[in-house]
Amino acid sequence: MVFVQTSPNFSMNTNLNSIKAVLFDLDGVLIDATEWHYEALNRALGLFGFTITREDHIEKYNGLPTKIKLGMMKDLPEALHPIINKLKAEYTMRLIELHCRPAYEKILMLKYLKSQGLKIACCSNATTESVNEMLKRAELTSYFDIIYGNTSGFKSKPDPEIYIETIKNFGFLPSECLIVEDSPHGIEAAQASGAKVIQVKGYSEVNLSLFD
Repeated sequence: MVFVQTSPNFSMNTNLNSIKAVLFDLDGVLIDATEWHYEALNRALGLFGFTITREDHIEKYNGLPTKIKLGMMKDLPEALHPIINKLKAEYTMRLIELHCRPAYEKILMLKYLKSQGLKIACCSNATTESVNEMLKRAELTSYFDIIYGNTSGFKSKPDPEIYIETIKNFGFLPSECLIVEDSPHGIEAAQASGAKVIQVKGYSEVNLSLFD
């Protein structure tokens, strides 16, 4: 059985046999990268005298593309956005190279889902380059049928387009798909797609027990 939480106050059990595809967010779900994004963004902002708190990053910015995060910072001159966006991407890639490693519990989980004949997708607001690099370094790439980052042509979460289009590409109904998400923006997108949703608090909760 799968524990599926579609809102903070509602839960239900869904038989995995009724599911044909599982769609995962990446940062904070499959890869413990939330802190990397915070560190990289603050490092880039700090070069120009700006900063965001960890609380604001978790509550307001987590799960959003960098361009949108910068647009939400009203005191940040728009002329600085391109260079900060570029620097943040560079710093993020360095952190990925330093810290991203395989995690056995994630490999075991994905291997189990594939053994059940399920299709698997990764749908992230992170850059496609960083998504591919993280999955490669975590040795997860081979388990995915579809991998989408924020340069795949879809509107960013909380818009549900990336999930809706992935489900269409699989040829399934939303009710036949399950989405695993952690951030408020990602959960909003997942719920709006019409799929079943597993809400997790973070990376440590994503393992085979979700589907046991």
